[in-house]
Amino acid sequence: MQRHFEKELESLKTNLIKMASAVEDAVGSSLKAFLEQDKQLAKQIIEGDKRINLLEIEIDFAIIDLLALQQPVAVDLRLILAAQKINNDLERIGDHAVNIAESALTIAQTGVQEPMLNLPKMCELAQHMLRDAIDSFIHQDPKLAQSVLDRDDIMDDMNRKTAKDVIAVMKDSCEMIEGCLHLMRISHNLERVADLATNIAEEVIFITQARLVKHGVNKL
Repeated sequence: MQRHFEKELESLKTNLIKMASAVEDAVGSSLKAFLEQDKQLAKQIIEGDKRINLLEIEIDFAIIDLLALQQPVAVDLRLILAAQKINNDLERIGDHAVNIAESALTIAQTGVQEPMLNLPKMCELAQHMLRDAIDSFIHQDPKLAQSVLDRDDIMDDMNRKTAKDVIAVMKDSCEMIEGCLHLMRISHNLERVADLATNIAEEVIFITQARLVKHGVNKL
């Protein structure tokens, strides 16, 4: 029975890493579509979201089975509970990748060249935070997870600055209003990707150290 449980738990981790890889690819491709105004790539991201949704459902069922049939305790229970939250966070990140791809598609079709402002740096930071959050889960590395948490305020500041800069551009150039609204939408979605990466990092700390660090809470 114990050997079967360990096999099922390992399968859960493998599928969650597969899900994380698919989501990371979606985010990277959506940002590439935006920065390079690649309409075809943007369409592929939008159409590929079904695969991520199916993976989420598969993982959800596996978690339900493990909780109902195996009655895990201690670190195994923390891992399964955290996996449930990480699975949901990853699916939501996939949704934000679709949002970015949709805006990238619209921007590419307007024919107006909007300024990139701070967005390339935001794209880079969001990708790094997501990559490190995923790696911290794969390697069960709480220090790497903490480094993700430490960068969340930087992304928040960049999002606020981008919003102000976009508003200034719209005031100066009416023909850029539609595209600039999508730039603001992309900025918001990048900020949400970073928030969700932070959530994943918090779950890694919960798994490895049995500490809750959400909302400024830091307790066993």
